[in-house]
Amino acid sequence: MVIAAAYYGMFRGWRNRQARQSALAPLPEVPADTTRGVEGVYVATTSAGDWMDRIAVHELGVRSTADLAVSEAGLIFHRQGAADVFIPADHLTGVRTDRGIAGKVTAEKSGLVVVTWSHDGRELDTGFRPRRKADTEPLTASIATLIGAEQS
Repeated sequence: MVIAAAYYGMFRGWRNRQARQSALAPLPEVPADTTRGVEGVYVATTSAGDWMDRIAVHELGVRSTADLAVSEAGLIFHRQGAADVFIPADHLTGVRTDRGIAGKVTAEKSGLVVVTWSHDGRELDTGFRPRRKADTEPLTASIATLIGAEQS
């Protein structure tokens, strides 16, 4: 009975969060690009700078196995069990490595690649954990290059 009440409370909390965030505009349409990228886990999207404020609408808070493809158009998270997420290059404002974001804290300081982007007047952070640690630095560098190319 206690476990059922706890699950019900979590469900209600998630639904309330979705209701509070319902004004966030739909995400940009995912291009038909089927290029696959770095394998890993899409962790979550949060309000920028507040790694505990998970975004619940548009499936942005759904953790899933994914791969992250970087192209001139932007970033595409090809996710399993959830809708793909596309972040256009001109929406990207920063990239860094970090230890944690909602739903995932790693032992190493640079275990996650966190992309900062703007959407509908909000700054957001999206976390991705590459499957192989060796992919973290090249992935971060390629996103930084894309952002630099956009800003010039």
